[in-house]
Amino acid sequence: MAENEDQRGAQAQRARAEQARIRPSAFARQLAGAGHRDERAGGTQAVATRTAIMVYGCERDEADAFRRLAPGFGVAMDMTSEPLCEENAHLVAGRRCVSVGHKTPVSNGALRRLSRLGVAYLSTRSTGHNHIDAEFARSVGITVAGVAYSPDSVADYTLMLMLMALRNARSIVTRAEQHDFRLHPVRGRELRDATVGVIGTGRIGAAVIDRLQGFGCRVLAYDRNPKTSAQYVGLEELLRSSDIVTLHTPLTAETTHLVDRERIGLMRRDALIVNTGRGRLIDTPALLSALERGELGGAALDVVEGEDGIFYADRRSAPLENELVVRLQRLPNVLITPHTAYYTDRALRDTVENTIRNCLEFEGRQHG
Repeated sequence: MAENEDQRGAQAQRARAEQARIRPSAFARQLAGAGHRDERAGGTQAVATRTAIMVYGCERDEADAFRRLAPGFGVAMDMTSEPLCEENAHLVAGRRCVSVGHKTPVSNGALRRLSRLGVAYLSTRSTGHNHIDAEFARSVGITVAGVAYSPDSVADYTLMLMLMALRNARSIVTRAEQHDFRLHPVRGRELRDATVGVIGTGRIGAAVIDRLQGFGCRVLAYDRNPKTSAQYVGLEELLRSSDIVTLHTPLTAETTHLVDRERIGLMRRDALIVNTGRGRLIDTPALLSALERGELGGAALDVVEGEDGIFYADRRSAPLENELVVRLQRLPNVLITPHTAYYTDRALRDTVENTIRNCLEFEGRQHG
């Protein structure tokens, strides 16, 4: 019995040491300790409040990060690997703040049920929230917001895709794996000799521009609200003038199929298109048609229209139902990766930490 008590005492001591090692931010300490005032017997008594967050679609690396960071903010976390749906909405159990992943759409039915259960804030662990009907959420009293994470993760990956496309890397690697070590029949191009058009110059687009300027190439930009020192031009001029076009604009009703058949027709025959934004920014049938007919130089796509149910799954033993993706993959001048540009250690830390911060700040505004 004494040995068990000693073990429990040692465990408690280690837990206190871990809590002391991770210091909460001043804002988190203030929020955790502020509470509300309870009027009793002619005086006031402080009643501590503690923000609790329910995390859906939580993967193992995210769960580890939430467990590591949450104590430092004084928040309680509950997590499930299941994506949010109507059937498991009851897991919120009175919590006002919910976090969801970006891999699975959130139905309006699930939003309605969350609202009835008292949820007021839904944080998606992504910059965009096109997988959630934010307007419907607002109508049932739920605020939807994305999180900011390292723009360098996507910017670095975008530059990698550009360089791979310019140097025919997919074909070269495939041939080498088959022990064909001859030079590629088509010479590569150098990035400094290219004109690159950047569509969308928010945090990620601006980070891409910074990197491109380091390569010494000419950069053109298009954005309704110019934010960088790049040379801004109209969209049609950008498409006509660019050797590479890269997409970094949010997906909205207005930007869906922003690059459609007509706009693809404006591009140079040897131009490359890179997409690390959202798949539906490009009219995929129009892109495929241009590539198959030799009217476009190539594409490097980390996102594709209709990727749901394909990306993030092992499909080696099952045929792909998306014929457009299958046909794109057959083309030697097309490189497809599974929506992984954001996937870095730093971006994961940023996403988890900012999810917690955003929920705390929302609760702070509600109780302020």
